[in-house]
Amino acid sequence: MADKPQSGELFGVPYNFERPSVRRMLSSYWQPGDSMLVEKPFGIGYSLNLANWRSWVVLAVVGALVWQEQGGIEEEPDAEDEAVEVVVD
Repeated sequence: MADKPQSGELFGVPYNFERPSVRRMLSSYWQPGDSMLVEKPFGIGYSLNLANWRSWVVLAVVGALVWQEQGGIEEEPDAEDEAVEVVVD
């Protein structure tokens, strides 16, 4: 049986299952001059390039949404306590 390739591309999506090294992990997330998305150092798909300013905007938006979802911004206190009547025909 032939050995399967450890890295490549399938339907336009990159994959890499080679044993990751620390140097390759660190250098893959910081690539100045590249686009916002770069190939993952291990696994399937893409990851954020932290050398690109657009990646930091994405992380800030995601952080704000998570903070808001966990109750960082208070909504109306009685909005969830009201009884709701459901009629089913």
